[in-house]
Amino acid sequence: MVFQVITKERGIIMTKNEQHWEKTRGLLFITLAIWFVFSIGIFLFGAELNEFGGPFGYPLIYWFTCQGSLGIFVVLIFWFANRQEKIDEEFGFAEREDN
Repeated sequence: MVFQVITKERGIIMTKNEQHWEKTRGLLFITLAIWFVFSIGIFLFGAELNEFGGPFGYPLIYWFTCQGSLGIFVVLIFWFANRQEKIDEEFGFAEREDN
């Protein structure tokens, strides 16, 4: 069964699947941007950060890349899964069934 709705901002007809994919794609791009900043972006400015000392006497860039990035990635995984679950529930594609 295909549902069609008219979106207010664009004035075009979109199916429920297209709306779901549009929100999922937006979430994906936000997640990739955050991933890029914490995996590659920190390395780009690493030379400037080496001037500052971090915990236990290590350079700050070393601490960020070894400890901070890993922590952010774990948080990012749970954040992404939670947001995707809400999008799925909004459009009726949730895998969980509440009794």
